Amino acid sequence: MGSLSSRLLGQESSSPPAGSCECRKRKRNLECQCDTETDDELENLLNTPRRKKLKSTSKYIYQTLFLNGENSDIKICALGKEWNLHKIYLCQSGYFSSMFCGSWKESSMNVIELEIPDHNIDAEALQVAFGSLYRDDVLLKPSRVIAILAAACMLQLDGLIQQCGETMKETISVQTVCSYSTAAGVYGLDSVKKKCLEWLLNNLMTHQSVDLFKELSITMMKQLICSPDLLVMQVEMDVYTALKKWMFLQLVPSWNGSLKQLLTEADAWFSKRRKELEDSGISFLETEQCYPFVPVFKHLRMQYIISDLASARIIERDALIPSEWLSSVYKQQWFTMLRVEQDNDTGPQEINKEELENNSMRCGRRLAKDGDYCWRWTGFNFGFDLLVTYTNRYIIFKRNTLNQPCSGSVSLQPQRNIAFRLRLVSFDTNGKVICNRTSGYQILSLEKDQEQVVMNLDSRLLVFPLYICCNFLYTSPEKRAESEGQVESPDT
Repeated sequence: MGSLSSRLLGQESSSPPAGSCECRKRKRNLECQCDTETDDELENLLNTPRRKKLKSTSKYIYQTLFLNGENSDIKICALGKEWNLHKIYLCQSGYFSSMFCGSWKESSMNVIELEIPDHNIDAEALQVAFGSLYRDDVLLKPSRVIAILAAACMLQLDGLIQQCGETMKETISVQTVCSYSTAAGVYGLDSVKKKCLEWLLNNLMTHQSVDLFKELSITMMKQLICSPDLLVMQVEMDVYTALKKWMFLQLVPSWNGSLKQLLTEADAWFSKRRKELEDSGISFLETEQCYPFVPVFKHLRMQYIISDLASARIIERDALIPSEWLSSVYKQQWFTMLRVEQDNDTGPQEINKEELENNSMRCGRRLAKDGDYCWRWTGFNFGFDLLVTYTNRYIIFKRNTLNQPCSGSVSLQPQRNIAFRLRLVSFDTNGKVICNRTSGYQILSLEKDQEQVVMNLDSRLLVFPLYICCNFLYTSPEKRAESEGQVESPDT
């Protein structure tokens, strides 16, 4: 029995290890059953080398044909550099395809000298553009993307143009937004231009920057200031203050300092100019030096600045705004107040989107962390004292009349209407929106001291700091329109 056991163990120990075969010791036998693999294993064996081969082939083509220029049949010269290229690859470019297939003299030439009229294009950008014809992937750096876009547009490389656009949209920041927006306008990338505008509307007031104020053009600033989507922190007076800083930096671009110092320096500079104009009786915006800035300041919603005493005094002291503009707004607001008090204007009765977008009060609040908050925005709003509360993931509006003290007179009308839009936004470190929610335009009717939940938030979507931005309209648009027929408002 022991002998049998020994023989059995000996047989087991002499068996070839799993996965091996006797025929591996000899010349490989193709008919050996040990070489049979499962379908999945065979597919992996077939697929893996093929992927590697494709990648290797791509690198080989790029290195051998493009970088080394082997078997080149055409030489391209531009900006003091030469490229030994291949017509069959260049024909992927609409520019060269038209050149070679048409009746142009270049179609039969072996050496072509390119004229580069676009100052954004340099030799490095052409290197990337030509190289993209020989490879599938191109690494684009934000610092180089505009030059490469310019080259891609000249050569009509649709794929590279699209890739440049996607890179730009993903890398918008305070350092790139202005240059990207300008380039997008020049090269027809409307989607990039739109993204840049959205970024600026969200970040101009919430993340102010000296460098950004210096770069923003008058045209772009006008577009931002007139937009109902400008994220305002805290009230319209802060928009005026931002414009003062911006105009100062446009007039004194050599100034270098921190954002904290900027307003003080701007006020001091404007104070000197004001003293120089004292005898002339004109405001700063009426001078020849500041005339280009007039279209921007005209889009300030002055009715929501002069409704606060402290803000009105600053406006009068600065003497930047022409007195005719202010007189018109004062008169308009006085008539509106009389109508609310004596003609029982209870506020908007229906959604008038155009009126809301052009004339609504813009205001906002930053919540640094989760918690309980209650606040009101400064200014006289025709007796409508609105309290805003954030608590337990709810945002609540309350029409305050009797229960709490407030500044200014309070309307005791049984019911008041308010038209509004509420937005909540959070950002990443580059100012890109990572959380965005809106109520859309609504009309809310409140009795005295009534409160109403206007937004219920999903805590999973909240990222702090949280920016709350509102548009409000307190009085009837139709009745305001009647008064504006009697009051001449600033040109738009």
